[in-house]
Amino acid sequence: MDGQHGDGGGPRRWRLGPPWADGSGDEERGRRWPWLSTALITVFVLLGSNFAAHAQAGERAALDSLARVLLVVTGVALLWRRRYPVAVVCVTAGATLVYLGAGYPYGPVFLAVAVACFSAVVAGHRRAAWAAMAALWAGHALLAHWLYRRLPPSGDSAASWGQELAVAAWVVVIVALSELARARREQWARERAERAQAARRRADQERLRIARELHDVLAHSISVINVQAGVGLALLDSDPEQARTALATIKDKSKEALGEVRQVLDTLRAPGDAPRAPAPGLDRLPELVEQAASAGLTVEIEGRAPHLPPGTDLAAFRIVQEALTNVVRHSRSRRARVRLDPEGGTLRLRVDDDGPATGADAGGSGNGLAGMRERAAALGGTIEAGPRPDGGFRVLARLPLGPDDAKEGHR
Repeated sequence: MDGQHGDGGGPRRWRLGPPWADGSGDEERGRRWPWLSTALITVFVLLGSNFAAHAQAGERAALDSLARVLLVVTGVALLWRRRYPVAVVCVTAGATLVYLGAGYPYGPVFLAVAVACFSAVVAGHRRAAWAAMAALWAGHALLAHWLYRRLPPSGDSAASWGQELAVAAWVVVIVALSELARARREQWARERAERAQAARRRADQERLRIARELHDVLAHSISVINVQAGVGLALLDSDPEQARTALATIKDKSKEALGEVRQVLDTLRAPGDAPRAPAPGLDRLPELVEQAASAGLTVEIEGRAPHLPPGTDLAAFRIVQEALTNVVRHSRSRRARVRLDPEGGTLRLRVDDDGPATGADAGGSGNGLAGMRERAAALGGTIEAGPRPDGGFRVLARLPLGPDDAKEGHR
């Protein structure tokens, strides 16, 4: 039941287009036989032709067994219109032309041809449908103006060209309606494809956001835990009190990391719900300084952060966090400087360490720098990261501020 109705209470398929326009169901519909519609059309053609025969008595030939067989053929052929649309439109057009050539009365016999033409055009066989309808009209013109003397009913006269124009207009209307339905179907198919692509793009962006969050949380926390574990092991025998402090730091940091990971995973379980805890921002820089100190890194904060939108605040916090994590993991320097400079409509965020690097990856070579660049790019900002001429390493981020935020930062 959940898959049948949308938010508005109506069938979901009708919110995205009518069922016949759903290109994803072509194969399934092709396996189904349109028994009901075919039976209704056939009965309507037979009954309507009987009424037409009474109305046109004396003008056209009376219905006989051959006429009824031809009417049944035009109706029953529609049973295969989904599987063999070209063959069906040709059969119905041919049977209708034979019916008219035999002098039988005009009537709803043209309905079967119209349905067959509609099915063929919507299925994409436009030229075949056009050719069949053109052949039907040309054949009718030939019968009505040149062969009528040799065909029943006897004493028949040539049809007026006004009648031929009416038949031609009827053919044009059928083809036009079929083309309109085909165009609408293709439009709905394109819209469905665009919606599916947009949904995939949103899902990819959400996965990337969650991956960034998990990386930033875990990389920083595990780096601190790793350093403290090393300190605890080294001092376990010689200085048990300091080792106990290191273990307490590991416990606190792991608890904090688990809480942040749980918050990220909660967004997966209930994407529409508000997070249980506020997202971190630059107001938590003192916590980063304290955590870095527990890992043996002294951090100096220069400048004051302006009031930031939540997304920018989170990005700035994660950039500083990742930069300090990289200092702990990849630099021999035990000092780092974080400077915050609101400049016009931009927050200039700089993280420096004096190096040198402990290996080839001075600023981190994994997903950290890529994640920082993605965060900045998502906000319309930039990230520059690389070695300094004096041997240290610098991360420089420029994040755009709103007009109100820029004014706030200069107060």
